[in-house]
Amino acid sequence: MRDMGGERVQEAVAGSVALLRTAAGKDWDTVKAARSEWSCREAAVHIAHDLIVYAGRLAARGRTAHVPLTVTPDATAGNEGLLEAIETTGTLFTATLRTTPRHVRAHHPCPYFSANADGFAALGVGEVLLHTYDIAEALGLAYEPPAELAEFALTRLLPHVRPGPTPWATLLWATGRGTLPDRAPVTDWHWINHLVLPAGRLTLESLTPAAAADLAAGGDGGYTWAPGGPYDGTREASGMLLKAYEAGVHRPEFGVFVLVREEDDRAVGALGFHGAPDEEGRVEIGYDLAESARGNGYATEALRALSRWALARDDVHTLLATIDRANLPSQAVVTRAGFVRATPEEERAMGERREADGPLHVYLLSAPAGSSGAPTAGSSGPSAGAVPLRSAAAPRPGC
Repeated sequence: MRDMGGERVQEAVAGSVALLRTAAGKDWDTVKAARSEWSCREAAVHIAHDLIVYAGRLAARGRTAHVPLTVTPDATAGNEGLLEAIETTGTLFTATLRTTPRHVRAHHPCPYFSANADGFAALGVGEVLLHTYDIAEALGLAYEPPAELAEFALTRLLPHVRPGPTPWATLLWATGRGTLPDRAPVTDWHWINHLVLPAGRLTLESLTPAAAADLAAGGDGGYTWAPGGPYDGTREASGMLLKAYEAGVHRPEFGVFVLVREEDDRAVGALGFHGAPDEEGRVEIGYDLAESARGNGYATEALRALSRWALARDDVHTLLATIDRANLPSQAVVTRAGFVRATPEEERAMGERREADGPLHVYLLSAPAGSSGAPTAGSSGPSAGAVPLRSAAAPRPGC
């Protein structure tokens, strides 16, 4: 998966400036941008402001708060001067994207408080497209950017939004700027950066639909993999995530997480859910590892971290893992992570639902007794799940 962030930002800025330059002789000071309290001039300044702020945050290499940067154009700058400011800040942002290592993250508040270069590139593209559209509409200009630009923003920042007839129409609808057949108008929205969780020697990075599509098609998803990775289960799970996204049922926080080794920024496997929790707060979990990464405790470390995160939520009460009976290494992993064997009745019920997977053991991990609505370990029945990630040590689907 080639890094396209800098190119996409450059393309978005060039298209915006080229269009707005055709209206540089119009009044931008008193005409309000569409759906905004800003004038067209203020909206143009906002585009330049976003681009330089995003560049500053990435250049700060991981600050946990806003970098105090802003754009204040010269009072004598006309509309052409504002366009030059957008071009300049776009060039600076593009250069920053191209020199920022993949693992570097910087502060952004919505909603998980950080983004990497790919995420910031998508933020920049989204802001340029949408505010250019607002200005253009107010000035009587027709604007429709290339589909690839709208899709770049959608698949990284709006992963819960079901694709519509075209990426641009979907982006406009999802941000309250347009309509789509059979969909209610959107009145409240925000960008969603992908979730990242610390896990000791690893970092768990949730897959965006863009990365999942690349992995499902045989690519690397934008990661450098340890030898033997990505394993087949990672590609299968990526395909399931992509199908959920296309159906509009993908919950990003209950998707697939890539296990990235801190010491060398290499992906060593994947861990994830088989969908959102059911009405009783039960959700199935699975994992796999590249062959070269097995035997180092990575799976246990990652499973513990994701389990803690999930069971701290109000909508998750019990985690479920189903493992081939002959897969002793995977059973040892879930046991070390605190899971316990389900009752024979629960295992029979799961076996009936997953007959094609062969004989299975079912393991459960529940929220501590006394939590709101939380069952005790082993008291919750298994839930149906999608095709699981393949187990780290088994050739058949398992935990």
